Amino acid sequence: MLHPVGPLPAAVYWRRRLLVLTLLVAVLGGGGWLAVALATGSGGSGGGTAAAASAEPTEAAPPPALEQVVPSLASVQTPTPATTPPPAAPDPVPAGPAPGGPCTDDMVGLEVRTPGSAPSGGKPTFELVVTNVSPVPCVRTLDKGLQEVVLVDGAGTRLWGSNDCFPEASSDTRTLAPGEQVAFPLVWGGLTSEPGCAGTREPVGPGQYAVRGRLDTKIGPDAPFAIT
Repeated sequence: MLHPVGPLPAAVYWRRRLLVLTLLVAVLGGGGWLAVALATGSGGSGGGTAAAASAEPTEAAPPPALEQVVPSLASVQTPTPATTPPPAAPDPVPAGPAPGGPCTDDMVGLEVRTPGSAPSGGKPTFELVVTNVSPVPCVRTLDKGLQEVVLVDGAGTRLWGSNDCFPEASSDTRTLAPGEQVAFPLVWGGLTSEPGCAGTREPVGPGQYAVRGRLDTKIGPDAPFAIT
């Protein structure tokens, strides 16, 4: 190997070996450089692709399967609890009448009692009855001048009044116990009359009438009365 054998001089064989070795080194060097260039180019291209990929907007990942079935708490509307109004204050209890105070119209009952009927020209007796209908004693003025009994016909026309021709005056203030009644009898002469006893007085003919009582501002219901 180190001592070439052949018809040519040894220098020729050494030059040939040197040339082959040079070519071999050149081939190996070029192949290495090409491999490095390919490797570098591949790395640069990958970096560019990664940079481009990072520059592109990323699409939102689809929601997990559980969130597709169960809505998020932010989208669930919870009902607003109803506001309970404060309890209403109880109605004030009206104060009852004071014992010993005046009898108001609401505290007394008033009625006229009649015999029911009387013959024409007769003189029936009526009674004006005052009753304390309150639960306490009270004071009421029962003067004669405050009492009145009137007779009206079916149309409501006034025919007679107890104070028209013979008015009476008295001073009568009483304390009425609860349920106490006071009756004032009055005799009617059977004739018509007008306030102040004006006009002609005439007998009231047969028919159906009503008798009505009054005590100052208190007016009682009508009581039926017939003249036969």
